[in-house]
Amino acid sequence: MNKPTLTEILDIKHPLIMAPMFLVSNTAMVIEGMKAGVAGCIPALNYRTLDELRAAIKELKSAKVEGGSFGFNLIVNKSNIKYKDQLQVLCEEKVDFIITSLGSPEETIKEANKVGIKVFCDVTDLGFAKKVESLKADAIIAVNNEAGGHRGNIDPETLIKQLNENTTLPIISAGGVGCKADLDKMLSYGAIGVSVGSPFIPSTEANVSQEYKQACVDYGAKDIVMTEKISGTPCTVINTPYVQKIGTKLNWLERFLNNNKRFKKWAKLIRFMIGNNAVTKAATEATYKTVWVAGPTIEYSKAILPTQKIIENIIK
Repeated sequence: MNKPTLTEILDIKHPLIMAPMFLVSNTAMVIEGMKAGVAGCIPALNYRTLDELRAAIKELKSAKVEGGSFGFNLIVNKSNIKYKDQLQVLCEEKVDFIITSLGSPEETIKEANKVGIKVFCDVTDLGFAKKVESLKADAIIAVNNEAGGHRGNIDPETLIKQLNENTTLPIISAGGVGCKADLDKMLSYGAIGVSVGSPFIPSTEANVSQEYKQACVDYGAKDIVMTEKISGTPCTVINTPYVQKIGTKLNWLERFLNNNKRFKKWAKLIRFMIGNNAVTKAATEATYKTVWVAGPTIEYSKAILPTQKIIENIIK
């Protein structure tokens, strides 16, 4: 079956989405991305209020150029108490696309379809891919085991081919792309495009600390480890001395609470709040408590560069 390409779906020049990254992604990065002919995406949760979210959308609309596109990421489970209001704002302002994560995208797809917004859904396996296909998503974001943050468990080639063979939806590969050879490889596996995050952390436009950016230059793929200390769910971080000191596994009490039906919900909420606070401080200010989220593709980051130059390095 011939599937539309990412460039056709989003009317962009190059088959690349700048992945939504908590605290990192912002309008300046996305505007530079659009100028370079790609799509950019920002987590709605990067904005504290709905007014700030709406203002960001209006800024992107006014800066949009031909060959570029912008969207927002929604966390669609109960942990995001702002979800319904954020969805309403995105639909009212008619963003180009929405990427859903961590929950059922049913309501998002239904509401977005009413106003012509494309919806792409994060999946890590065939089971969830079949579910979002039945809900009539526009494409699948196939999160593989080379992605940063909350990654999947399946290698890119296997995951892309499995989803292509068993669903009718176009596949956008997320994880493992840091250069042109990686991009070409994902396309050869059957992806229509790629979602790229970690290489953009050390961009001049990112609103994170210089220490965080420099860490993505100084460290490499071998320095990425999985930790349960942020949300209770394994997440990739740079293996700094502080991460080594605190360890990457939950302690016995946290494991007990996570496995207890009565306390599981609250234990995860508390762990998420503690981990989120640590990540926020490390990303935005100088601190010895360095918990920096990143994926193995920081291997390709050799300097802090403008967003457009990072894009050029990947597509050319």
